[in-house]
Amino acid sequence: MNDLIREMFFPAFDNPILGQGLDAASLHVPPGRLAFTTDSYVVKPLFFPGGDIGSMAVYGTVNDLAMVGARPLFLSSGFILEEGLPMETLWTVVQSMRLAAEKAGVTIVTGDTKVVDHGKGDGIFINTAGIGVLEHSLEIGPSQVRKGDKILVNGDIARHGVAVLSVREGLEFETHIDSDSAPLADLVATLIRAGIEVHCLRDLTRGGLASALVEIAEQAGLSIGIQEKLLPCRADVKAICELLGFDPLHVANEGRLVVFVPAYQAERALELMKAHEQAQGAALIGEVTAADCRGQVIMRSLIGGNRIVDMLSGEQLPRIC
Repeated sequence: MNDLIREMFFPAFDNPILGQGLDAASLHVPPGRLAFTTDSYVVKPLFFPGGDIGSMAVYGTVNDLAMVGARPLFLSSGFILEEGLPMETLWTVVQSMRLAAEKAGVTIVTGDTKVVDHGKGDGIFINTAGIGVLEHSLEIGPSQVRKGDKILVNGDIARHGVAVLSVREGLEFETHIDSDSAPLADLVATLIRAGIEVHCLRDLTRGGLASALVEIAEQAGLSIGIQEKLLPCRADVKAICELLGFDPLHVANEGRLVVFVPAYQAERALELMKAHEQAQGAALIGEVTAADCRGQVIMRSLIGGNRIVDMLSGEQLPRIC
């Protein structure tokens, strides 16, 4: 284990803090409120079009920090390795994490590695925890959502789940579908720096867009109206979901978020998002209402009817994040 740490992890994540080899990292944090989060990643398969468990472990935790408007600074990484895992596989995952951390602008400063018996770990499980700093005075969350707020999404939905499923089940499609896995902190920072009064943010991971909107509506005590014709979803992804009996609204994403902003700033926010690498397909999909049915999400269908959007019950696609 000592050889593994010194020959693989230290060189890959090399930085002065990690290099001290201490049991805990001693950190210098800029002034401001701190944000702290943790998440675990058990995706199967480990590698999928557009990403892998390593990059997703970095981006997922970075994105959780970004959802409160924090600038991500430091990550920890905990590896649970299954006995017999090829070193080439681990090396590929570690290098992917290194590149993802560089792209996201974070430093991996501490970690841990454990090995479990063969057949008990499914290759690799990864836990990452993250610390970020809030350098603004906004209180971002469902409690800040107001009637009339416009709802923006930063790109097409459901690609991640379909990409993972295609590899897991050996499905071959006429089109190539990559995961949307990506870091979102810089996109959020761009909006805040521009003076956008961001009321609420939520990444669209487990449970997809539907679950995120229902959670926010319930916590805010308001209703949300969205329009199906405005939802960005690639035609091939939509067709595959229909073929397999999935609702794109419930399929997980790894690089998508919803943004709630005041109506008067919606056009400017959408303009800023579309100019950003991670939001070129951004769209305005609906608004917050104050109807009697508080806590509900209502979608206007393509044919003009209304449909209640429910939170995903159970796990439509297990082990995709």
